[in-house]
Amino acid sequence: MRGRAKLSKSKSDAPLLPMEARSVDAIPVGPEWQYEPKWDGFRCLMVRSFDAVALWSKSGEDLTRYFPELVAAALTLKAGRFILDGEIVVPQGKTFSFDALLQRIHPAASRVKKLSIETPALLLVFDLLASPRDDALGGQRLSERRKALEAFAKAQFKTHPTFRLSPVTTSDKQAAKWLAKAGGGSDGVIAKRRDLAYQSGTRDGMQKIKKFRSADCVVGGFRYASATLDGRKVVGSLLLGLYDKAGLLHHVGFTSALKRAEKPALTDKLEKLSGKGFTGNAPGGPSRWSTERSSQWQPLAPKLVVEVCYDHFSGERFRHGTSLLRWRPDKAPRQCTMDQLAQKQVDPLKLLA
Repeated sequence: MRGRAKLSKSKSDAPLLPMEARSVDAIPVGPEWQYEPKWDGFRCLMVRSFDAVALWSKSGEDLTRYFPELVAAALTLKAGRFILDGEIVVPQGKTFSFDALLQRIHPAASRVKKLSIETPALLLVFDLLASPRDDALGGQRLSERRKALEAFAKAQFKTHPTFRLSPVTTSDKQAAKWLAKAGGGSDGVIAKRRDLAYQSGTRDGMQKIKKFRSADCVVGGFRYASATLDGRKVVGSLLLGLYDKAGLLHHVGFTSALKRAEKPALTDKLEKLSGKGFTGNAPGGPSRWSTERSSQWQPLAPKLVVEVCYDHFSGERFRHGTSLLRWRPDKAPRQCTMDQLAQKQVDPLKLLA
């Protein structure tokens, strides 16, 4: 079945979907849990059946053509049949670059081949669902699968740097240290139930705890909501900006976490602040994040400041939407600069076996 990995010759021959994680606010504690770093990459199931290798994303998309170096590396392993669950990452200096990873999803085969040589990817492996010795490892408890994975890695990965065994601990204190040091390629902690079989396609056996950060941003513009409220147009999202060292205000993301009851009054306030808006990068400029709505925005004079909560900042913008924490009338817009987002680089490779 296209877009699904299968456990070869399994009794049910059912499609295999990656197990997913439920977001929680705190690290769960107890002997039934094990902990792993949460890597900042593309989740991937690697399936090898002798001369055939396939890479499947969490959503069931075929990633095989975008990472020829991973396919070639898989074919050099001694094991002819296996299914690995892991994360594709691209090292860049002492960190993993999500932007470099995104560049790999390109329609031109020549471009993909060039990047596979210039920015080769790694597969960080954290689960083994099938091996030459056991075609249905996924049915075993995680504690047993981890033992099988460590034996597999020792025999297969030792001489091949493309594959790295993701570390694991049963200590919640160590997990807390990983969470505190998140950044540069690791963005949190994953907790998994050691006593459960692989929970394909569900969130029942895995939780994720991410490290969120806050930043003060200028409201450089806004977009109207697609639907009206009581017959009138109201604000749908705020466009966020940060100043660079040259004093230019760059669009870095948005927040749409606005309370419905407050939208009419906020819209009135924003419409009175019409102005030049962003003086650097603006919505609708060249970006892999651009959409048809990117140019449909209203520029504002840089008068308002908000504090937002975010998870990732890369490529000079917030990768995902942010959460509005509070308005900051005590903060001068010019104080909202890019350098507040600088963080200490943590070498994720030091965590790997």
